[in-house]
Amino acid sequence: MVEGKIIRVAGPLVVAENMLNVRMYDVVKVSEKKLIGEVIELKEDKASIQVYEETSGIGPGEPVYPTGQPLSVELGPGLISSIYDGVQRPLDLIRLLSGDLVTRGVDLPGIERKKKWYFKPLLKKGAKVITGDILGTVQETTLIVHKIMVPPGIAGEISKISEGEFTVEEPIAEIKLTDNGKRLTVTMLQKWPVRIPRPYKEKLPPDEPLITGQRVVDTFFPVTKGGTACIPGPFGSGKTVVQHQLSKWADAEIIVFVGCGERGNEMADVLLEFPELKDPHTGEPLIKRTVLIANTSNMPVAAREASVYTGITIAEYFRDMGYKVALMADSTSRWAEALREISGRLEEMPGEEGYPAYLATRIAEFYERSGKTVCLGSDTRIGTLSVIGAVSPPGGDLSDPVVQATLRMVKVFWSLEDKLAYMRHFPAISWLRSYSLYLENISNYLAKTVSADFLPLRSEAMKILQEEATLEEIVRLVGIESLSPKERLTLETAKSIREDFLHQFAFDPQDTYTSLKKQYLLLKIIIFLHHQCLKALDAGINFRELANLKVREKIARMKFNPEEKLEHFDQLEEEIKKGIGELKNV
Repeated sequence: MVEGKIIRVAGPLVVAENMLNVRMYDVVKVSEKKLIGEVIELKEDKASIQVYEETSGIGPGEPVYPTGQPLSVELGPGLISSIYDGVQRPLDLIRLLSGDLVTRGVDLPGIERKKKWYFKPLLKKGAKVITGDILGTVQETTLIVHKIMVPPGIAGEISKISEGEFTVEEPIAEIKLTDNGKRLTVTMLQKWPVRIPRPYKEKLPPDEPLITGQRVVDTFFPVTKGGTACIPGPFGSGKTVVQHQLSKWADAEIIVFVGCGERGNEMADVLLEFPELKDPHTGEPLIKRTVLIANTSNMPVAAREASVYTGITIAEYFRDMGYKVALMADSTSRWAEALREISGRLEEMPGEEGYPAYLATRIAEFYERSGKTVCLGSDTRIGTLSVIGAVSPPGGDLSDPVVQATLRMVKVFWSLEDKLAYMRHFPAISWLRSYSLYLENISNYLAKTVSADFLPLRSEAMKILQEEATLEEIVRLVGIESLSPKERLTLETAKSIREDFLHQFAFDPQDTYTSLKKQYLLLKIIIFLHHQCLKALDAGINFRELANLKVREKIARMKFNPEEKLEHFDQLEEEIKKGIGELKNV
């Protein structure tokens, strides 16, 4: 293709002329250094190019080489356990080539070409196939079986299929196409444009919770497999820590973690922890089901914009295999800031607080790629993609345009409070400001797998916490002595819910993860004690005696009991009845 010529450089934005043959979102190579760029605006023969690398030293008159291809990711065996930058360059391999800093213009494929994978066919010669059908499998890690699918837009009959060890570029099968009779060679490598959502048959309503083991999430504000959630909060409130905790313990089969503009040490924590931590469901290292995409705060700002698309395209690919996938985006505010910077350099009309007018559209397009879907193919495969995005509004201001645009799209809002974080309350999720719109979707699941009264218990606990907030205002004004015994009992129960249920110790092996069954039993015993104390107050027993019951100490320690000793909760109910009964007999 005819090369263009640079006429203007403004940071990561390069304007080139003689670009009549390029299209929107085509990838180009800028200057003799072959820096990766993407066309984001076209005017006559001039193209505005977003460069994903540092542009210092680049000037007018230097060449621009069109590739004719959109920004795409490579999909195939080798994705799991990898760490990429925002445009899917493998950072571990780049480090071997150029040291700790990424050399400009370095161009390595996202999937290693030399490594051989053992391909095991599931179909035979003569089988009719359509897009999405699984030709065979590769054991990628001990946890993940990589399913090799028929590429998009292909339908026909298998004329050849082989078993054995192959690189991702070697042919594994041959398909005789239905429409023209030509024979198409199939490899294990696919490419997909990051800005185009991968297709599916049908989107279904999500009806199963994403179990994270975090009690404030699973019981109070659950997110579903295929759902969307956001975690806004001020600096230091624990957004990244919460996302790390969800990545470790959520019952998703694949985790895609996108570090978008965050500090490098936070991504380093993930890299150091995940190979050491064991998946609670399999006992294998967590890294064996994780893909990491790192575009940290010291990396080119333009690549942040691409990193979230790279991450969600990889997540969609595993969803299409029928896996339950969770994508963590930390943080979408840094992505929006990258959009604002590029928009400003393009001299576009700014919207609210300088963000581009299309900010809400881009955020909506991103979150809409989540969902529970029926995958393409002859068989019926259900895949889910949950998207959980952290938002970092300046000063924790929830009226920030990024927060508001995100809240219009997501159905779960986990509001972090720095006040709770400073009190060492983890997770620092506010129980008064957060919400989940998935409770009705998962009510049948919870009733069948846990208990029919799971959600009624949750509602009663929420009511007690809300009453506590009202009573605390009264206490501040006129003192606790002005409250009735029942109101003081409400404060005591709310304190138990906060400290014995909502508060978790992330470093305690028993408390860092809690099953749904144990969560239900913990909350049930707290509410059971509350009901028994209400009856005792009606019977004339003094509140102080009820507040000093010895069984309260045992309830406070129950969250540290191993999962296999849940029968102790039944014993606690008897102890509560016995303790209150003794007070009545005094």
